[in-house]
Amino acid sequence: MIEADNLISQYESEGINRVKLGFTDIDGVLRGKYISLDKFKSIAAGTAGFCDCVLGWDMNDQLYDNAKYTGWHTAFPDAAFRVDLATERRLQDENNLPFFLVEFVADDGGLHPICPRSRLKHILGVAESMGYLPKLAFEYEFFIFNETAQSVREKNYTDLVPLSPGNFGYSVLRTMTLSDLFNEFMDYCLAHDFPIEGLHCETGPGVWEAAIAVDDALAAADKAVLFKTFAKAFFQKRGMIATFMAKWSMDYPGQSGHVHQSLLSKEDGRNVFFDANEPHSMSATMHHYVGGLRHHMRPLLAVTSPTINSYTRLVKGAWAPTAATWGVENRTTALRVIEGSDKSQRVEFRVGSADANPYLVAAANLAAGLTGISEKLDPGEAAVGNAYELQSELPQDYQLCGNLRDANREFVNSKVATQMFGDTFVAHYAASRDWEVREYERAVNDWQLRRYFEII
Repeated sequence: MIEADNLISQYESEGINRVKLGFTDIDGVLRGKYISLDKFKSIAAGTAGFCDCVLGWDMNDQLYDNAKYTGWHTAFPDAAFRVDLATERRLQDENNLPFFLVEFVADDGGLHPICPRSRLKHILGVAESMGYLPKLAFEYEFFIFNETAQSVREKNYTDLVPLSPGNFGYSVLRTMTLSDLFNEFMDYCLAHDFPIEGLHCETGPGVWEAAIAVDDALAAADKAVLFKTFAKAFFQKRGMIATFMAKWSMDYPGQSGHVHQSLLSKEDGRNVFFDANEPHSMSATMHHYVGGLRHHMRPLLAVTSPTINSYTRLVKGAWAPTAATWGVENRTTALRVIEGSDKSQRVEFRVGSADANPYLVAAANLAAGLTGISEKLDPGEAAVGNAYELQSELPQDYQLCGNLRDANREFVNSKVATQMFGDTFVAHYAASRDWEVREYERAVNDWQLRRYFEII
């Protein structure tokens, strides 16, 4: 147990007079503020408040017009939050300033019904009650450009200059010529306690892929949240800009946010996914977990692919799944079972895009998998070879929605979503996705101008 008094004494001895706080909104954007050390003293062991509009607006600070939890009708009171002292980091670019993640709390001090981090903690409570300790590892693809936040706007997001040219996946040449940047970035991630297990050039100009080291589920999601924002800050402070947009251009591959996952026994710490006596070392528990992931993939797609743009990535032949399929060491499937030892047996969820909220992605995966175990769901036959060719033979329940509107309809009617996330969250999240769809539909985009402006 980390004691607030010890931290405060340490900060005073170092001459530190402020700290920084952060939390994610519904879209996964990291929000927060600086507070004085005196203010931190008063809240470190208790609670404080942020205006609850931060849970009731979109990534562009536009207030939802359809949410019941908060809005003009509630007059935007404070939502109470607590600081998680275990999440302390020292910000390398801010003279070792302390940084903490916070989470919102309910009126009774319990888990908040809407806060993404609280929803994940709720589902982790379900896992623990079943005797499991989930382990997760996130990996992200992201594009880097020799641009600034200002220049991309001045260029209207066109003709951007990538960090490096060409489609050189796993390029040793690029990592050697940019070795200073690669190594500085890995050191930066290590210093902020989200160590990178692997980093390489992915296919596409200026695109990297980072695999964050495995950890307990909550810590892993925290690290994914911090990685996305801190990576953006790292590059922007160095005159570049990184994007985790699911697909920034139809000319290049999309950006995924895959999640590797396994369950350990709470009793003895063994990997319950591993059984050396079964084909591919898949235990019965793993079979049912994969069955849950597959069965509930479509209903929870609005969580793991949460934006309009997410669905431009989910197309055949683009290294992204288009149906709820599974296979053993098969990268054309939505679920890739990785055969290994009692230390490495796991399943990789390949549907999620880089633009999704890590807390909600983790929660959705665990909700689906745990439900699969409790209901003893059968994953069906594993796909062999090109899973895209099998899609037409699959039932409707395994076909992934092609747009956010349809995915949101599935989500709002999902029994597993209501059971695992709660009625309040489902209603609020569904309202937020409805808002996102309507914001898109009332926009005039470049495609429409090019298609209709002159000729029609």
